[in-house]
Amino acid sequence: MTASQDSATIAASEPAAKRAVVTGASSGIGAASARALVKDGWTVVCLARREAKLKALCDELGDAASYVVCDITDETSTQAAIDRIIAGGPVKALVNCAGAAFGKDPVATASLDDWRGMYELNVLGTLRITQKLLPTLKAAPGGGTVLVISSTAGIEPYEGGAGYCASKFAEKVMARVLRLEQIGEPVRVIDIAPGMVETDEFSLKRFGGDAAKAAAVYAGVPSPLKAEDIAECVRWALAQPDTVDVDSIVVRPRAEGSYTKVYRER
Repeated sequence: MTASQDSATIAASEPAAKRAVVTGASSGIGAASARALVKDGWTVVCLARREAKLKALCDELGDAASYVVCDITDETSTQAAIDRIIAGGPVKALVNCAGAAFGKDPVATASLDDWRGMYELNVLGTLRITQKLLPTLKAAPGGGTVLVISSTAGIEPYEGGAGYCASKFAEKVMARVLRLEQIGEPVRVIDIAPGMVETDEFSLKRFGGDAAKAAAVYAGVPSPLKAEDIAECVRWALAQPDTVDVDSIVVRPRAEGSYTKVYRER
């Protein structure tokens, strides 16, 4: 199966039992999660905006992966993606990896556009695609799973991070409330909150492409987490029996006690 196969072909070839949708799959934790799930026997539909990166990932993963170009901050784009995915058959899990931080300015001078962008992606984008896939997830054999990659920024605020922290707190609350609202329904809701994870793009995007500022985030920290570490949490949580809900996982590198307590080698 090639990455560009139509949904009718996908419907005939993808097993229903372990089919997952991963957002933000073009890089970082999303791409690593897609790889981990495929290795664990899942078929994965990869979603993101950048088609070239999605195609490269699906070419790497082979028949177990397909992709749909999708901007979860856009209603039309997301609905078109959902229609295509559902036409391809049942979905067992939604892994919400799409997210970003923009800027690190104090509240007094922070950009409204940065805050708006973080809320549109981290909160409303997650809400939009979760709402659209929830009925399909609940109809999956044995029940489905909504998994959210939030952040320890949603647990403990820090100076300069108000916008990102607020968006991630909102995302965590959304997952928790969804869990409460769906009690008795055949769906699990899992929140994974990573601490310091070093990826190629997260800090670079946050600082508008300033490589020096991005590198300083991880300077001297022995073994910050990698995207693959979070992907293993995703894989493990989804591998539990359908009746076992791993409500929350908080995962940090050993060197990080909190955002403001990080060991750095000099």
